[in-house]
Amino acid sequence: MKNVVKLENFFHPDQLREAIGQFVDRYNNQRYHGSLNNLTPANVYVGRGALILKRREQIKTQTLKQRKIQYLNQIFIAL
Repeated sequence: MKNVVKLENFFHPDQLREAIGQFVDRYNNQRYHGSLNNLTPANVYVGRGALILKRREQIKTQTLKQRKIQYLNQIFIAL
């Protein structure tokens, strides 16, 4: 955190507090963490992690099926 916040100059303590608050919000609610299976800490904390991972797996399965169908269609058209 200090490496991100130290990149700017703050001329009032309230500016620093605001910057730290924004950093913490982004870190907990927007930034995906590799150690948490690319979930945000907030999602893991409130118990949405398993649901999100399950949905990602469904999307991956659907995408792979669609790609296979497209590939087979291209082969069929080429013949």
